[in-house]
Amino acid sequence: MDNTSKLNEVRRSDMLSHVSSFGYLPRWGVLLLDLFLCLMAFWASVLIGHGIFDYKEVGQDMALWIQCLCTLGIQCIFFWVFHTYSGILRYSTFVDTLKTLLATLLTGTTLLVINGIYSYYNEGHRPFMTTVTIIYAFIAFVLLFCLRVGVKTAFETIKQSAGNPKVLIYGTKSAGIAIAKMLRSAGNTPYRPVGFICDPGEKRHFDLVGMHVFPLDEKLIAYMHSRNIRNVIISPIKMRELNPAKDLQIFITNNIHVLTTPYFTEFDKDANPDNMRIGRIDSIQIEDLLERPTININTENVRKIINKKVVMVTGAAGSIGSELVRQVTKYRPKAIVLFEQAESPLHDLRLDLEQQYPNTRFIPVIGDVRNRARVEEVFTDFRPDIVYHAAAYKHVPLMESNPNEAIRANVLGTKNMADMSVKYGVERFVMISTDKAVNPTNIMGASKRIAEIYVQSLFRHLQQDNPNCTKFITTRFGNVLGSNGSVIPYFKKQIAAGGPVTVTHPDIIRYFMTIPEACCLVMEASTLGNGGEIFVFDMGHPVKILDLAKNMIRLAGYIPGEEIPIVFTGLRPGEKLYEELLNQKETTIPTTNEKIMVAKVRQFEFSEVDAQINNLIETANRNKPFMTVQIMKEIVPEFISKNSVYEQLDK
Repeated sequence: MDNTSKLNEVRRSDMLSHVSSFGYLPRWGVLLLDLFLCLMAFWASVLIGHGIFDYKEVGQDMALWIQCLCTLGIQCIFFWVFHTYSGILRYSTFVDTLKTLLATLLTGTTLLVINGIYSYYNEGHRPFMTTVTIIYAFIAFVLLFCLRVGVKTAFETIKQSAGNPKVLIYGTKSAGIAIAKMLRSAGNTPYRPVGFICDPGEKRHFDLVGMHVFPLDEKLIAYMHSRNIRNVIISPIKMRELNPAKDLQIFITNNIHVLTTPYFTEFDKDANPDNMRIGRIDSIQIEDLLERPTININTENVRKIINKKVVMVTGAAGSIGSELVRQVTKYRPKAIVLFEQAESPLHDLRLDLEQQYPNTRFIPVIGDVRNRARVEEVFTDFRPDIVYHAAAYKHVPLMESNPNEAIRANVLGTKNMADMSVKYGVERFVMISTDKAVNPTNIMGASKRIAEIYVQSLFRHLQQDNPNCTKFITTRFGNVLGSNGSVIPYFKKQIAAGGPVTVTHPDIIRYFMTIPEACCLVMEASTLGNGGEIFVFDMGHPVKILDLAKNMIRLAGYIPGEEIPIVFTGLRPGEKLYEELLNQKETTIPTTNEKIMVAKVRQFEFSEVDAQINNLIETANRNKPFMTVQIMKEIVPEFISKNSVYEQLDK
């Protein structure tokens, strides 16, 4: 390699990239400032060595100005080795301090080593003053350290005096301390930390990183209001230790904004530290305030029934159906048939799934469960082993106005799917039902109860002649958080529009479950069932809808009833104050999963049920709503209409 090639190689190296990159110019400013401080340290060490201690070193061969230049040159080399100038001063950390210490110590050590070698070969003469070298290393480090601490302290002081909203950090462990440090050092965060909150049982009256720690009690709330502190930030780690429904209610009811951050692995990082952001700081969601039981399932049992099988999900693009598809994907099925009648949502789902799970075969199929011929085509083409039947009409007021459509979708659709599952040898048929099927007061709930009766009686009828027939399993649960048309997104829209928030009745209550929780239990129930069971899920505690609305308003930063009004509109057709998971005559028996129970329900003869349901479907197809509802009440005697034009049929 010639000299020109060697020179080009050096220029392309990391060493000279520090020089040529315009982005590193501010770092040279730090380097020059550091070298200036080192120059001051050198002459200070000379004054201390010669002036204060009146020290005269014998055998000194090098002039002071040459010693100074050599010292600064060697110091510059070690600055470059450790990149002490590469950080932004106001973001200095322990690592930066350690780098500075090593750079100054190694500079002093190098000078002493040069002294020793020179002295060995030159009869005790030394190029550098030993005492001055030792004093220099100490003074240089102190000056460099004070520069970084001073700049950082000044920056934080200026930032603390800014007008950003004040915030307390809930949690005194490492996660909370990290959030406080990041908020204090980050350049563009909208919050200013002023203290910590500890749990009632923790040690009180101490400080962390220069901020006071307050116990969580009513005095704290009064203090926060007096100091205009309206925000509390909780780390995700602390959130896992709390019961948000209880532990955070003191903040919510006192109109204090509760915020949380992502896990630290999710924090945004930019190449330029000056632009570093703390990441998303978001309000906690209403789902966090609903006391929910922890869901644990036997994943191995689920894997056994799904692995390498063809799984069909009806209503695949809906809230429940799409989550079922995603959970089924975890267990490596042979293929998943996405059966859906809504074209655009199915298209979007397919694109999303193919991007997230490129190794899974998805088969999008447009079709309607009400179309028996189309259903049979799909079974003929794909021969599913397991069917999750989530397709249904679910909105109570709409179905109250359209009973014939409720029968076609929820009863006829289920019948078509069940009959084809038997004909084509499906191993398991899992039907998604609802708590509204218990003592139904509306068309939707009654139609789902009739669908339950059909699949149960069909299984009992088939089992008499074939113990290995299709296992029909029903799962029954309450309202699903975040599902299409559910109350929470509806309230969010009303709050975003400035209100009012409409609640049907001040005393109405509902059971809630998240979509992943519900689907997780559906998966588990499909492994527990031997056929004919109705599985009931532990829905936790019922939630008063009025309290839900108030908490959502507070979480949005408003005062309920004042800034966002709440209006009561009256119960809708078919709606009742509370939902039941079991009929009064029904009892439950436990399963291996404490969150899943089996309902003991009344048995029906298939021949009688089949005739009644065929008559019901025929009547619905003739568009006779009152006659349709009358037959529904004959099949389900406990179906008593509420707030509906069909109440007259109960008389």
